[in-house]
Amino acid sequence: MKRISEKDSGWQKSLASLIDQTRLRTFPKALEAFLATQCNFDTLLIVTYKQDCKPIILHPTDPAEQSQTLHSYIKQAYVLDPLYNAIMSGSISDVSRLSDIAPDSFEMTEYYQSCYQNFGLVDEINLVIQLESDITCSLSLGRRSLLGSITRAEMQRLQDIYPIINSLMRQFWLSQHQEYVQYEKAEGAIRQALNTFGSGVLTRREQEITGLILQGHSSQSIADRLHISLGTVKVHRKNIHSRFHTSTQSELFTLFLSHLNELEPASSARVAVQHH
Repeated sequence: MKRISEKDSGWQKSLASLIDQTRLRTFPKALEAFLATQCNFDTLLIVTYKQDCKPIILHPTDPAEQSQTLHSYIKQAYVLDPLYNAIMSGSISDVSRLSDIAPDSFEMTEYYQSCYQNFGLVDEINLVIQLESDITCSLSLGRRSLLGSITRAEMQRLQDIYPIINSLMRQFWLSQHQEYVQYEKAEGAIRQALNTFGSGVLTRREQEITGLILQGHSSQSIADRLHISLGTVKVHRKNIHSRFHTSTQSELFTLFLSHLNELEPASSARVAVQHH
């Protein structure tokens, strides 16, 4: 657990060390040390997101520090994650808590129940940085129950230092990005999974609503988002389950995962052709 002391005055030295390592592979570790002087957290996850590519982990890179839950997230579950969808839609602030961007019924989703909650976090704070026009980086600070939710003072400190972190992360990426992009895997089919799920079975509107259901939006949230009545949403939900022969979100999620698995081989084949 990364815990700061109220009397800690060594942040200047940590910042100086961070600047010295901007163009080195050790930068993420130095960044973790600096952030620990500004905010309490248990975990730090640094990930890049790019259209048509799976996320890339910049930190931690040691397999011993990467949980099975993280592997599941990176492989395919991220497409239902609130952070990923907020980044892809461009609707996220520089510094925000996951609870501020998550749909209103996020904790009721099968993705939350089967994946996200296994991270064991009670709060997640994300610093989002635009590295290139099509590449976004997130620094996710996770807090478990012993720490509880982030304090107002800690949040303010993160907002105050954000411009510095933003600048240094961009310099690090300019210097080291070739070390990471070699791990990129095309996943255009996966990115389109929510748009194509139910194709030929559902109407276009029903497909759109199914995607929002899987992401954790309640019927009222969907109605507000699509500017339709609550009653109309309920009718669509009933039709969706009828067409899929399902009755629960868990069953919808299982079908969605099967859809993802069907798409992945086709995506991999395209990559193989491109490489040859």
